[in-house]
Amino acid sequence: MFEQLGLIGCGLMGGSFALALKRARLVKRVVGYSKSPSTTERARQMGVIDVAAPSALLAVSGADLVLIAVPVGASEATFKAIRHGITDQMLVMDVGSTKSDVIEAARRGLQDQLGAFVPAHPITGKEVAGVEHADANLYTGRQVVLTPIKATRRSNVQRATQVWTGVGAKVVTMTAEAHDSAFAAVSHLPHLLAFAFTNAITAQPDGQRFLELAGPGFRDFTRIAAGDPAMWRDVLLANRDQVLQQSQAFRAALSQFEALMSAGDAQGLEDAIAAASRVRGQWQPGAAASPD
Repeated sequence: MFEQLGLIGCGLMGGSFALALKRARLVKRVVGYSKSPSTTERARQMGVIDVAAPSALLAVSGADLVLIAVPVGASEATFKAIRHGITDQMLVMDVGSTKSDVIEAARRGLQDQLGAFVPAHPITGKEVAGVEHADANLYTGRQVVLTPIKATRRSNVQRATQVWTGVGAKVVTMTAEAHDSAFAAVSHLPHLLAFAFTNAITAQPDGQRFLELAGPGFRDFTRIAAGDPAMWRDVLLANRDQVLQQSQAFRAALSQFEALMSAGDAQGLEDAIAAASRVRGQWQPGAAASPD
């Protein structure tokens, strides 16, 4: 059990982590800080945190576990703000969906305290944000990817694994590069496509009419496109090289379909569609490898 969680970012992800830890009896006390005082106060009123801290540094003071649940673009400033409060006994983690940029931010921000940091990415979330939607079950049965680096203390990797397992998650370990490449393909590019696809429809003169005629399947696109704009701006820019590489692969595949349609190649088009449809039957959610 941890004596104190220093929670920086009392939103959906951070708040859910605090609630999950409390339910599992893995922490005695939660001290929280958010950039917005009203958010921190709301978290205290809900029982997500026990004490509201006036700064990130004071939130980590006295903690043995720290979770940074802020947008990836705010990572470096947060690391710098807490560096002088980090001790050798602390375990520090984040929840960012990109890892290489967060690790570089940690190198610059934490400096000689980098060994305390275990980069983490829980593969979960909701369509809505904010501490009012915090849920102790958010991590249950979900994957959490850890991307420790050479400087990370091995004991902290073990502790991080135990923490996430303790709240019901399944832990996968891989390099930051492998993580960013994978999530550019299965998460970041799909969001980019959803944003572009939705904008392409609404920009047309009859776009609103098209939307009125859309069936239930179209909801998946609008659901993905409804992501937080500032968060996804940061994610796409942080992982831009990998996302652009995946975008090129998508354009090549799209061009193949367009060529088959232009040629009137019915059999070729059917075969290409069939190849895509088989993926659903072969896909096993959560079956990621763990290249250590």
